[in-house]
Amino acid sequence: MAIKLSDEIKALLDRPNYGHLATLMADGSPHAAPVWVAREGERILLGIGDNSVKGKNTRRDPRVALSIADAADPYRMAQLRGRVVERRADPDFAAKDAMSRKYVGKPFPWRYPDGVILVVEVERARYQQIPLRHAPSA
Repeated sequence: MAIKLSDEIKALLDRPNYGHLATLMADGSPHAAPVWVAREGERILLGIGDNSVKGKNTRRDPRVALSIADAADPYRMAQLRGRVVERRADPDFAAKDAMSRKYVGKPFPWRYPDGVILVVEVERARYQQIPLRHAPSA
């Protein structure tokens, strides 16, 4: 059952923060990969190659997990679990180009024939802000 996202999680998704998508391999082992994310209301959009490991895994098992941390403050983060509820064709790369503009300021530079947008409904979400300052030693 899909849930509403908090304003803090929406803000993380709306800014150019990288997500880390976890999917399940055929043998049940996890696969994790960094991804660009977008939001459509309460749903999360991911632009992928449908023949990628992520694509193959989510066709077989739609359950996913996504972590996202604020690039400016990595101690502000969210952990999300849900499932892929839709695979949208993106033949003109309109959605992928919008994501690319968000992250790199220009349209996505590559065009591949198996590009799709995964639509994820979130079933569990946790936002966390730890009171630390990111200050790695030199």
